[in-house]
Amino acid sequence: MSAIDVDVDGHIGHVRINRPEALNAVDSEMDRQLRSAWLGINEDPAIRVVILSSAGDRAFCAGADVKDLDGREAQRIGFGGGLTGLGGPLLVLEKPLIAAVQGLALGGGFELALCADVIVATESATFAMTEAKIGVISEAGVLHRLPRQLPRRIATGLLLTGRRLDAATAFHFGLINEVVAEDELMAAAESWANEIASASPLVVQAALAAMREGEGLPLNQAIAMRYEGIEAYQLSDDKQEAVAAFAERRAPGWLGR
Repeated sequence: MSAIDVDVDGHIGHVRINRPEALNAVDSEMDRQLRSAWLGINEDPAIRVVILSSAGDRAFCAGADVKDLDGREAQRIGFGGGLTGLGGPLLVLEKPLIAAVQGLALGGGFELALCADVIVATESATFAMTEAKIGVISEAGVLHRLPRQLPRRIATGLLLTGRRLDAATAFHFGLINEVVAEDELMAAAESWANEIASASPLVVQAALAAMREGEGLPLNQAIAMRYEGIEAYQLSDDKQEAVAAFAERRAPGWLGR
Protein backbone atom coordinates (compact mmCIF):
# COMPACT_ATOMS: atom_id res chain seq x y z
CA MET A 1 0.00 0.00 0.00
CA SER A 2 1.28 3.44 -0.91
CA ALA A 3 2.21 5.73 1.98
CA ILE A 4 0.23 8.50 0.29
CA ASP A 5 -2.57 8.68 -2.25
CA VAL A 6 -2.53 11.36 -4.93
CA ASP A 7 -5.58 12.23 -7.01
CA VAL A 8 -6.75 15.12 -9.17
CA ASP A 9 -10.41 16.11 -9.39
CA GLY A 10 -10.83 18.90 -11.93
CA HIS A 11 -8.56 21.71 -10.76
CA ILE A 12 -8.20 20.32 -7.23
CA GLY A 13 -5.30 18.08 -6.25
CA HIS A 14 -5.70 15.69 -3.33
CA VAL A 15 -2.75 14.37 -1.32
CA ARG A 16 -3.81 11.90 1.37
CA ILE A 17 -1.45 10.49 3.99
CA ASN A 18 -2.19 6.79 4.27
CA ARG A 19 -0.52 5.23 7.35
CA PRO A 20 -3.35 5.25 9.90
CA GLU A 21 -1.88 2.23 11.67
CA ALA A 22 1.16 4.40 12.53
CA LEU A 23 -0.90 7.53 13.30
CA ASN A 24 0.16 8.72 9.83
CA ALA A 25 3.73 9.26 11.03
CA VAL A 26 6.17 10.15 8.26
CA ASP A 27 8.91 7.66 7.42
CA SER A 28 11.56 8.01 4.73
CA GLU A 29 9.44 6.30 2.07
CA MET A 30 6.49 8.60 2.70
CA ASP A 31 8.89 11.52 2.60
CA ARG A 32 10.07 10.51 -0.86
CA GLN A 33 6.50 10.07 -2.05
CA LEU A 34 5.46 13.46 -0.67
CA ARG A 35 8.38 15.13 -2.41
CA SER A 36 7.38 13.53 -5.70
CA ALA A 37 3.78 14.62 -5.19
CA TRP A 38 4.66 18.28 -4.51
CA LEU A 39 6.97 18.43 -7.53
CA GLY A 40 4.31 16.89 -9.75
CA ILE A 41 1.70 19.35 -8.51
CA ASN A 42 4.00 22.30 -9.19
CA GLU A 43 4.48 21.08 -12.76
CA ASP A 44 0.79 20.45 -13.52
CA PRO A 45 -0.85 23.67 -14.77
CA ALA A 46 -4.33 22.14 -14.41
CA ILE A 47 -4.01 21.95 -10.61
CA ARG A 48 -4.99 25.25 -8.97
CA VAL A 49 -5.26 24.22 -5.31
CA VAL A 50 -4.33 21.21 -3.16
CA ILE A 51 -6.00 19.53 -0.18
CA LEU A 52 -3.72 17.65 2.22
CA SER A 53 -5.63 15.15 4.36
CA SER A 54 -4.99 11.85 6.09
CA ALA A 55 -6.60 8.47 6.66
CA GLY A 56 -8.27 7.41 9.89
CA ASP A 57 -9.73 9.50 12.67
CA ARG A 58 -7.02 9.35 15.35
CA ALA A 59 -4.34 11.55 13.81
CA PHE A 60 -3.68 13.94 10.97
CA CYS A 61 0.03 13.19 11.41
CA ALA A 62 1.97 12.26 14.54
CA GLY A 63 5.23 13.63 13.13
CA ALA A 64 8.33 11.68 12.22
CA ASP A 65 8.31 7.92 12.56
CA VAL A 66 10.84 7.36 15.35
CA LYS A 67 11.40 3.81 14.08
CA ASP A 68 12.85 5.23 10.88
CA LEU A 69 15.32 7.80 12.19
CA ASP A 70 18.28 6.15 10.46
CA GLY A 71 16.59 6.24 7.07
CA ARG A 72 15.77 9.92 7.34
CA GLU A 73 19.10 11.03 8.80
CA ALA A 74 21.07 9.19 6.14
CA GLN A 75 19.35 11.10 3.35
CA ARG A 76 18.99 14.47 5.11
CA ILE A 77 15.57 14.97 3.60
CA GLY A 78 12.69 16.75 5.24
CA PHE A 79 9.00 15.94 5.09
CA GLY A 80 8.03 16.22 1.46
CA GLY A 81 11.59 16.97 0.41
CA GLY A 82 11.77 19.99 2.68
CA LEU A 83 8.27 21.41 2.25
CA THR A 84 8.47 22.03 5.97
CA GLY A 85 12.12 23.06 5.95
CA LEU A 86 12.96 20.17 8.26
CA GLY A 87 16.32 18.54 7.66
CA GLY A 88 16.40 19.25 3.95
CA PRO A 89 16.28 22.02 1.36
CA LEU A 90 13.05 24.01 1.35
CA LEU A 91 10.63 22.92 -1.36
CA VAL A 92 8.13 25.67 -2.12
CA LEU A 93 4.69 24.54 -3.21
CA GLU A 94 3.50 27.10 -5.74
CA LYS A 95 -0.21 26.25 -5.48
CA PRO A 96 -2.38 27.11 -2.44
CA LEU A 97 -2.41 24.30 0.11
CA ILE A 98 -5.37 23.47 2.35
CA ALA A 99 -4.76 21.19 5.35
CA ALA A 100 -7.74 19.15 6.57
CA VAL A 101 -6.77 18.25 10.14
CA GLN A 102 -8.40 15.71 12.42
CA GLY A 103 -7.14 14.16 15.64
CA LEU A 104 -3.49 14.65 16.53
CA ALA A 105 -1.11 16.97 14.68
CA LEU A 106 2.13 16.51 16.58
CA GLY A 107 5.73 17.57 15.95
CA GLY A 108 6.40 17.40 12.24
CA GLY A 109 2.70 16.76 11.68
CA PHE A 110 1.97 20.13 13.29
CA GLU A 111 4.57 21.62 10.98
CA LEU A 112 2.95 20.04 7.91
CA ALA A 113 -0.28 21.78 8.89
CA LEU A 114 1.59 25.07 9.40
CA CYS A 115 2.84 24.85 5.82
CA ALA A 116 -0.73 25.16 4.57
CA ASP A 117 -2.22 28.44 3.44
CA VAL A 118 -5.63 27.47 4.84
CA ILE A 119 -6.25 25.09 7.76
CA VAL A 120 -9.62 23.47 8.42
CA ALA A 121 -9.78 21.37 11.58
CA THR A 122 -12.28 19.21 13.42
CA GLU A 123 -13.49 20.12 16.89
CA SER A 124 -11.33 17.35 18.36
CA ALA A 125 -8.12 18.31 16.54
CA THR A 126 -5.09 18.85 18.77
CA PHE A 127 -1.82 20.57 17.88
CA ALA A 128 1.47 20.24 19.78
CA MET A 129 5.24 20.37 19.49
CA THR A 130 6.26 17.55 21.83
CA GLU A 131 10.01 17.69 21.22
CA ALA A 132 10.90 19.39 24.52
CA LYS A 133 9.02 16.74 26.49
CA ILE A 134 10.63 13.77 24.80
CA GLY A 135 14.11 15.27 24.32
CA VAL A 136 14.32 15.61 20.54
CA ILE A 137 15.28 18.61 18.42
CA SER A 138 16.45 19.22 14.88
CA GLU A 139 16.65 22.12 12.44
CA ALA A 140 12.87 22.23 12.40
CA GLY A 141 11.12 24.89 10.39
CA VAL A 142 8.42 24.98 13.04
CA LEU A 143 10.79 26.89 15.35
CA HIS A 144 10.53 29.71 12.83
CA ARG A 145 7.01 29.17 11.49
CA LEU A 146 5.17 29.02 14.79
CA PRO A 147 6.27 32.46 16.13
CA ARG A 148 5.23 33.94 12.77
CA GLN A 149 1.76 32.41 12.93
CA LEU A 150 0.93 32.82 16.63
CA PRO A 151 1.55 35.58 19.17
CA ARG A 152 5.18 35.16 20.21
CA ARG A 153 4.58 34.23 23.86
CA ILE A 154 1.89 31.71 22.94
CA ALA A 155 4.26 30.11 20.42
CA THR A 156 7.17 30.15 22.88
CA GLY A 157 5.06 28.52 25.58
CA LEU A 158 4.07 25.72 23.24
CA LEU A 159 7.64 25.13 22.08
CA LEU A 160 9.16 25.11 25.57
CA THR A 161 6.56 22.92 27.27
CA GLY A 162 5.05 20.64 24.64
CA ARG A 163 1.59 21.70 25.75
CA ARG A 164 -1.30 20.88 23.46
CA LEU A 165 -3.41 23.45 21.64
CA ASP A 166 -7.04 22.53 20.99
CA ALA A 167 -8.87 23.55 17.83
CA ALA A 168 -11.02 26.21 19.50
CA THR A 169 -7.98 27.96 20.98
CA ALA A 170 -6.07 27.66 17.70
CA PHE A 171 -9.00 29.33 15.95
CA HIS A 172 -9.11 32.04 18.61
CA PHE A 173 -5.48 32.95 17.89
CA GLY A 174 -6.01 32.88 14.12
CA LEU A 175 -3.88 29.79 13.54
CA ILE A 176 -6.66 27.96 11.71
CA ASN A 177 -9.41 29.21 9.41
CA GLU A 178 -12.37 27.06 10.38
CA VAL A 179 -13.45 24.51 12.99
CA VAL A 180 -16.05 21.96 11.92
CA ALA A 181 -17.72 18.78 13.15
CA GLU A 182 -15.90 15.50 12.50
CA ASP A 183 -18.13 14.48 9.60
CA GLU A 184 -17.89 17.88 7.90
CA LEU A 185 -14.11 18.09 7.53
CA MET A 186 -13.65 17.15 3.89
CA ALA A 187 -16.76 19.03 2.78
CA ALA A 188 -15.39 22.17 4.42
CA ALA A 189 -11.94 21.69 2.86
CA GLU A 190 -13.49 21.11 -0.56
CA SER A 191 -15.63 24.23 -0.18
CA TRP A 192 -12.48 26.29 0.37
CA ALA A 193 -10.77 24.51 -2.53
CA ASN A 194 -13.66 25.11 -4.94
CA GLU A 195 -13.76 28.79 -4.04
CA ILE A 196 -10.00 29.16 -4.62
CA ALA A 197 -10.13 27.10 -7.83
CA SER A 198 -12.82 29.40 -9.25
CA ALA A 199 -10.57 32.44 -8.80
CA SER A 200 -7.90 33.51 -11.28
CA PRO A 201 -5.14 30.90 -10.90
CA LEU A 202 -2.40 33.28 -11.99
CA VAL A 203 -3.55 35.98 -9.60
CA VAL A 204 -3.76 33.46 -6.74
CA GLN A 205 -0.25 32.16 -7.40
CA ALA A 206 1.18 35.65 -7.90
CA ALA A 207 -0.42 36.87 -4.67
CA LEU A 208 0.96 33.87 -2.72
CA ALA A 209 4.46 34.34 -4.10
CA ALA A 210 4.48 38.09 -3.41
CA MET A 211 3.14 37.63 0.11
CA ARG A 212 5.81 35.05 0.92
CA GLU A 213 8.60 37.15 -0.57
CA GLY A 214 7.57 40.33 1.19
CA GLU A 215 6.42 39.11 4.60
CA GLY A 216 9.89 39.18 6.14
CA LEU A 217 10.57 42.74 4.99
CA PRO A 218 9.67 46.06 6.57
CA LEU A 219 6.39 47.32 5.12
CA ASN A 220 7.94 50.18 3.15
CA GLN A 221 10.40 47.80 1.47
CA ALA A 222 7.75 45.19 0.72
CA ILE A 223 5.52 47.79 -0.92
CA ALA A 224 8.40 49.24 -2.95
CA MET A 225 9.44 45.88 -4.42
CA ARG A 226 8.43 44.61 -7.83
CA TYR A 227 7.14 41.03 -7.96
CA GLU A 228 7.74 38.81 -10.97
CA GLY A 229 4.39 36.98 -10.84
CA ILE A 230 2.38 40.18 -10.62
CA GLU A 231 4.25 41.77 -13.51
CA ALA A 232 3.98 38.64 -15.65
CA TYR A 233 0.22 38.53 -15.08
CA GLN A 234 -0.22 41.93 -16.73
CA LEU A 235 0.89 40.37 -20.05
CA SER A 236 -1.09 37.14 -19.67
CA ASP A 237 -4.10 35.85 -21.59
CA ASP A 238 -6.00 35.69 -18.31
CA LYS A 239 -5.54 39.42 -17.75
CA GLN A 240 -7.11 40.05 -21.16
CA GLU A 241 -9.91 37.63 -20.26
CA ALA A 242 -10.50 39.48 -16.98
CA VAL A 243 -10.87 42.79 -18.82
CA ALA A 244 -13.18 41.26 -21.45
CA ALA A 245 -15.36 39.47 -18.87
CA PHE A 246 -15.79 42.65 -16.86
CA ALA A 247 -16.76 44.63 -19.95
CA GLU A 248 -19.19 41.94 -21.10
CA ARG A 249 -20.62 41.41 -17.62
CA ARG A 250 -19.97 37.67 -17.59
CA ALA A 251 -18.00 35.20 -15.52
CA PRO A 252 -14.39 34.88 -16.73
CA GLY A 253 -13.12 31.63 -18.17
CA TRP A 254 -9.59 31.30 -16.82
CA LEU A 255 -6.98 29.64 -19.00
CA GLY A 256 -4.12 29.71 -16.54
CA ARG A 257 -1.78 31.39 -18.98
